[in-house]
Amino acid sequence: PAPPLAVLKLLERGTLSNRLNWFVVPMLNPTGFRHGQRENGGGIDLNRDYLHPQSAEVRAHVNWLERQPRLDLALCLHEDWEADGFYLYELNPSREQSLAHLIRSAASRHLPIEEATVIDGRPIDEPGIIRPESDPALRDTWPEAIYLREHHTDLCYTFETPSARDLTARVNTQIATVNVAIGSLSQRSR
Repeated sequence: PAPPLAVLKLLERGTLSNRLNWFVVPMLNPTGFRHGQRENGGGIDLNRDYLHPQSAEVRAHVNWLERQPRLDLALCLHEDWEADGFYLYELNPSREQSLAHLIRSAASRHLPIEEATVIDGRPIDEPGIIRPESDPALRDTWPEAIYLREHHTDLCYTFETPSARDLTARVNTQIATVNVAIGSLSQRSR
């Protein structure tokens, strides 16, 4: 539950200022949220459903995204029940200046950084940072981030907080990482 709670706090605090254009999807899986599970009510893992969407939720999300302009940055806020610490995925095929180190540093003030050298079957590039194969043509399934990379942005981060940790720390970590990412983007656009 940390990501939607973090988005709510970001909105309440006015963090998403009018200096930038925002497209916020606070929750894609309300059924999973209510039941504390990754899958929707039909048993579909929504974050693997973006290549050929089967779920109503992902079809609606893709339909909405198709009407939006290209994005400078996409942030996907997630939790991982298997992790012990924070980690992130970076998709940056255009090799823009990476925000990964700044984001990881912001997260480390609230939670430990994941120490595993392999996360979700993927080797890390650096502690807490995964830069997976981002070519959509080489993927059997598409999570939201791969769909966004293919159709909407050249810079996408997925933040993962460990769901076994304290909820307040997880929410604060998500808020801190979003703040650092958008603050860095704001500095670049000046």
